[in-house]
Amino acid sequence: MDTVEPGKAPEPDQTAVKKAVAASAMGNCIEWYDFGVFGFMPAVLGAVFFAAGSPTANTLGTFAVLAVAFVARPFGGFVFGPLGDRIGRQKVLATTIILMSGSTFAIGLFPSYASVGVLAPILVILARLLQGFSAGGEYGGAATFIAEYAPDRRRGFLGSWLEFGTLTGFFLGAGVVTTCTVLLGDETMRDWGWRIPFLLAGPLGLIGLYLRVKLEDTPLFRELSAKHEVSRSPLKTVLRTQWRAILHLIGYIVLLNIADYVMLTYMESYLTNALGLEGHTPLLVIMGVILGMMLIITPIGALTDRVGRKPFLYASAAGFILLPIPAFTLMGTGNVALLTVGLAIIGVLLTFLLATIPSVLPAMFPTEVRYGAFAIGYNLSTALFAGTAPYIVTKLVSSTGNDLIPAYYLMGAAIIAAVPIYLLPETAGRSLRHITSSTRSLAPA
Repeated sequence: MDTVEPGKAPEPDQTAVKKAVAASAMGNCIEWYDFGVFGFMPAVLGAVFFAAGSPTANTLGTFAVLAVAFVARPFGGFVFGPLGDRIGRQKVLATTIILMSGSTFAIGLFPSYASVGVLAPILVILARLLQGFSAGGEYGGAATFIAEYAPDRRRGFLGSWLEFGTLTGFFLGAGVVTTCTVLLGDETMRDWGWRIPFLLAGPLGLIGLYLRVKLEDTPLFRELSAKHEVSRSPLKTVLRTQWRAILHLIGYIVLLNIADYVMLTYMESYLTNALGLEGHTPLLVIMGVILGMMLIITPIGALTDRVGRKPFLYASAAGFILLPIPAFTLMGTGNVALLTVGLAIIGVLLTFLLATIPSVLPAMFPTEVRYGAFAIGYNLSTALFAGTAPYIVTKLVSSTGNDLIPAYYLMGAAIIAAVPIYLLPETAGRSLRHITSSTRSLAPA
């Protein structure tokens, strides 16, 4: 273990940095593996746990369960975030990863509605609330962990691996569901095959836990601890000094949250139910686009270290204002090639955001309250806008018959986020060590 002299910044070696990135990204991978599983078989899970009368009703039931979990996320943010500022990032992240994976694993053991009636959805809701509560401490801590380990001039590249974990997890979840569906068939999936993807979350969680318990805490937190500057009441400090920055963060990531959950959680249902595509085409096209996003996300992260974060934020916001209608119009043609192009447009614009936020958001807050302020703001925004997006969009498309509703939803989110994005300072290459409440500025750079 490194010894840290008071006032002296510890410098991690490259092996430690790589381990920190891998351990952090693994948690995001597990969280989004869960969303991939839910997002790629909503009608099946709805039939298993709700036994509603139509595919749309079953899908709405599943998305409602997804949304319920987001109610718990802000509470997790308020608990785990300040705790991470008080006792350290590593201990909290080891806890959140096992709670997240354990709750997903448990769903694979639950009885169906046909077996126990209303108890089945109650058990799923309880598991999802636990998952949401633990996830409330996950993303803010994981992004903070990477940012505080990363050298200043590589923070964009290394931070982008966190969202590579997001895409990998969703790709794995979707891939497992797709593979099981192809091999077992729809009837077997409804019977017992749906359990397999959930049960696989258990081994993934154990791997993630192993990676995290082997790590030391971040250099910046150890430095803070060595100087005896760890806040005794980080929640009180956050609420007193960081509320403006938290509001700024909430407005900024409205676009990220809605785009993320429309693209990754809702899209398979949209292509199948709203556009009427049949067979495995929707699954395969989405997985192909996600694979493309995985290929470009870390190069974009590296590019933000060279040219700055804001050009990509501006490009994403402008693109989501101008391009959703053409993109969803292409998807609605029913032509596989045009569908792929339309989906790829949304995917690239989302990747601009995903590659950038893990380095932008930690730089909004001082080290002594970074985890707590990040987790509270991020999860309040996620609860309000992300978890509800698949349900709201599904309901609006079903009730209006307008297949462009998702496009309008994305455009509205981009308009809301444009001003907070403009007000963000450029932080590429800047040290996180010297950020304070007084030095942080909302002036554009």
